[in-house]
Amino acid sequence: MGRHDTYQKLIFFCLSILLLHNILKNVEGLACNWGTQASHPLPPNIVVKLLRDNGFNKVKLFEADPGALRALGKSGIQVMVGIPNDLLATMASTVTNAELWVQQNVSQYISRYGTDIRYVAVGNEPFLKTYKDRFVRATYPALQNVQAALVKAGLGRQVKVTVPLNADVYESSDGLPSSGDFRSDIKTLMVSIVRFLADSVSPITFNIYPFLSLNADPNFPREYAFFPNGGGGGGAKPVVDGSISYTNVFDANFDTLVSALEKNGFDPNKIEIIVGEVGWPTDGDQNANPAMAQRFNQGLLNRILQGQGTPRRRTAPEVYLFSLVDEDAKSIDPGKFERHWGIFSYDGAVKYPLSLGNGRPLVPAKGVRYLAREWCVLSTQAAGNGAWQASATYACQNADCTSLGPGSSCAALDPTANASYAFNMYFQKMDHRRGSCDFNNLGVLTKIDPSSGSCRFPIEIDTSRQQMLKPPPRNSGASEAKCRLAAAVAMVIGLVFSK
Repeated sequence: MGRHDTYQKLIFFCLSILLLHNILKNVEGLACNWGTQASHPLPPNIVVKLLRDNGFNKVKLFEADPGALRALGKSGIQVMVGIPNDLLATMASTVTNAELWVQQNVSQYISRYGTDIRYVAVGNEPFLKTYKDRFVRATYPALQNVQAALVKAGLGRQVKVTVPLNADVYESSDGLPSSGDFRSDIKTLMVSIVRFLADSVSPITFNIYPFLSLNADPNFPREYAFFPNGGGGGGAKPVVDGSISYTNVFDANFDTLVSALEKNGFDPNKIEIIVGEVGWPTDGDQNANPAMAQRFNQGLLNRILQGQGTPRRRTAPEVYLFSLVDEDAKSIDPGKFERHWGIFSYDGAVKYPLSLGNGRPLVPAKGVRYLAREWCVLSTQAAGNGAWQASATYACQNADCTSLGPGSSCAALDPTANASYAFNMYFQKMDHRRGSCDFNNLGVLTKIDPSSGSCRFPIEIDTSRQQMLKPPPRNSGASEAKCRLAAAVAMVIGLVFSK
């Protein structure tokens, strides 16, 4: 074999390795948000196993939850840990406060538990218009202080800062992506933040919600909310912007950001961009159901697995799916759908089918323990007198009844069945405590499941009896991907040098 042939084969070998690495990265590189605002949260170790079983190797936490951070230790899952908005003023006031937070919530979990923390999210959508400038002054200095604290802790290269922002921080004067610019009231601040993040080789993070675009505007074209080519979309009339035709609002929204960056002197191809939240809820609204969520999220996953960018930025952003599981304690100020964003239900059960690549379906949570198989319902004797209405209202004020609204999964129930649903949700939230199904002698216990059609009467998780699973073995997950890469490398070597 001549030297020229050897060089050719070596070049082919190197290119093949890069290709295989990118393929494996796309297949394995799934990311999601793990929220913990639930009355009966799944135990952290069960959630970590749920993440790993479904190929998620990156997760975003909205706060430094100790149980979650410990459970993620040595799991092979990369972590973005959040600082809540209410702590921004504290972080901004002195760098000492930021140093203390980093020591308690980043350094100790990395050194003691082996938690792979890669990002600190400073705040969460702090510039939302509904906050009325409450966090505008504190966010940038908080960001600077946290970055300085990470550097002082020796973590400046390993852990990067970012600020997850809502897509309302940029806008377009004529509705076209090419006219994108940062919102006028915070434009100077946004330019400063982007420049700071770019200079520190840190990502910018934005949340994009096609569901909210559809839900907020009755005239919004429904098909434009979904992805074409694999997402069940393609029926929307394209939005023509010069030589570019946009077939879905996600691309148009993202490219509005790209234009805003370009307009303010940044090269979007030289800045890492993360989509921090994107997803679709399954309940609580007429536009929120499993079929629509499956359609949107499968289209989204197809793009992620294919490494697909947008018309103005071909490099695919890192995308965090919102979210992993439902959270029954979230505020419903944005809408009743807010508690139903999970691709899994509150207990880690699969809501609808999704293909995660290579034919992998969703895998439900394992090891979940429930309260006794018992429900609280309105007694048949009380159903006819109407005295139950005040009790049902009380139950819904203290438990989650968001599935009862118009267009929701339990909207077809009659009034007395509504009362039964409310009674049961309260009974479950109260952990079946004695007297929690009394309701002035209107409630009665039953062992017959009262679920009807799409309306599920749940049994709550028994948080007092959860079996804490051992941390998964170190040679799975991310390490498993490395093993696959090694096997593929060996195969390529054999093919190249056997010729």
